[in-house]
This record gives sequence, C-alpha cells and structure tokens, in this order.
Amino acid sequence: MDTEIIKIAIADDEALFRAGMSFILTRVKNFEIVFEAENGADLIEKLKTNPKPDVVLMDLKMPMLNGVESTKILQKEYPEIKVIAVTSYDGKSFITNMIDVGASSYLLKNTSPKVVVHTINEVFAKGFYYDERVLKIIHENLLSAKSKRIKSDLDNNLLTKREKEILELICNQYTTNEIADKLFISPRTVEGHRNNLLLKTESKNVAGLVIYGIQKKLIELSPDF
Repeated sequence: MDTEIIKIAIADDEALFRAGMSFILTRVKNFEIVFEAENGADLIEKLKTNPKPDVVLMDLKMPMLNGVESTKILQKEYPEIKVIAVTSYDGKSFITNMIDVGASSYLLKNTSPKVVVHTINEVFAKGFYYDERVLKIIHENLLSAKSKRIKSDLDNNLLTKREKEILELICNQYTTNEIADKLFISPRTVEGHRNNLLLKTESKNVAGLVIYGIQKKLIELSPDF
C-alpha cells in the first residue's frame, strides 16, 4: 500500500529559510509542499485559495500576524490542520504560548532535517509530537499558578475505564490503528472514544488530550531531564 501523502505549508518571513525547508522536504517521498507564506496574514489568505495542508510549519515572529495569533485562527477556522512551531526562540514562555493555543509540536530552527521529517510524520499520524524538554515545560506550566484550569481530579467518574485506557495509549503515542489492535476493537470505535475524550476533557485536539494526560500523570517524564 502506498504511503499517504502529507500536505505541508510553510509560514515564515525569511525567504531563505522557506526555500531551504522546501528544498529538504520536497525530497521526502510522502511530503508535498502545497504553498509558502511570508507571514501569518499571508497564510490565512492563501488557505482560502490553495489546497488545505495537513501540517503548517509556523514561525513565531512574523510581521502583520505572528505565529501565536495565526495558530489561534487556525484552531478556530481550520481545526483539522496541525501546527508545528519552527522557530529560533527557545524560551519557556514561547513554548508555553504556542502549546496553549494548540501547536502540535515545537522545533528549533537548528533542529536536524531528520528530526523535522520525523516530527511531521509523527504529528500527521498521532496528532502531536513533544520531546522530553517540551513535555517538561508543559508539566511545569500545569503546576504553576498561572496555568489554565483543567478539570479537577475530584470528578473520578469523568472518564470510563475504556476511555482512560485509550487516553493512556494516546499519551504514549499509539496511533488509532495501533490502539484498535491492542484493545481488539475497531478504529472507528477508537475514534468514537477519542471524540468523547475531547468533549469530556474540554480539549480542542489530541495535543490537548496529551496535556490533560500529563496532568493526570499518564506520561512519565524522565527524571534525568
């Protein structure tokens, strides 16, 4: 069976970076660059007239409309599009802001091409991909007084046993088909449970479920990190 094509858009105000990223990604068999945008406003406009990407590689600092505001708009108007932040900004506040508005992954511009390719494939297949450092920052943010409210542990009946099983597998980066095989249920049933999880946890996407899973300690963070 042929590998499914992943449609990608690149939003960055640096023409040289866009050209370099496009050069690398077009050489990956299952990747297709559908368009490039020079800022967030350009991205939103091009989404109206171009094929919709599965994944957007999003810079943070752009004129007219930055990466955070652009991601907010995508979450509202095109929630099926996954956003991967690709930026030179390494600060915790930048990472936290992008994850909070719905970014499915966060990469630095000095990341190797191999990691970029792997991350795109993971985000397309599973809805998110956070490395240990990003997971640690998310966890710290949840523990801080400034973190956004997530449903209380007092409601022990919020999720069914099956939903908890599926949430844990999602958090451990199993795909829908892998979860179905592991639990001896159909992929459609897994999707149904996932939709219920999104509603019950008030999460906007799979990345939100992962954040919920971190709070519930379904993801073990490396003690050495």
